[in-house]
Amino acid sequence: MIRPATRADIRRVWDLVLELAEYERLSHAVTGSVVDLERHAFDERVVDVHVAEESGQVVGYSISFTSYSTFRAQPGIWLEDLYVSPEFRGKGYGKALLQNLMAVARAREAGRLEWSVLDWNESAIRFYEAMGATVLPDWKICRVSF
Repeated sequence: MIRPATRADIRRVWDLVLELAEYERLSHAVTGSVVDLERHAFDERVVDVHVAEESGQVVGYSISFTSYSTFRAQPGIWLEDLYVSPEFRGKGYGKALLQNLMAVARAREAGRLEWSVLDWNESAIRFYEAMGATVLPDWKICRVSF
């Protein structure tokens, strides 16, 4: 089952964020908190959070936010995270989360749904390509952090 997250889900979603950071070898980069995530998702509505649920347990999530394409003069959606706990992979949760976000993008008349994938994450790249995504070879993400 895929559904919008509730405040009651945020602690579990945060635990999965930390799990993702460990998987991506980026635990050292985590500086936020569950309080920040809850505020941004529910009070300020900066991000949208959806969860995959099995038997009442949150087993995966997606976090996205609105982006904008000047070339298309149209809003889009940036998928920040798509994650399913390893023990629940292969059951279709990742596919369902991504299809859900595609449906949200279409409903909002978004011009694009975009995200990044680490170049070493071959299983994710294969998954995204199987879902119809093009992994763009020409683009690198630049970042200034404050």
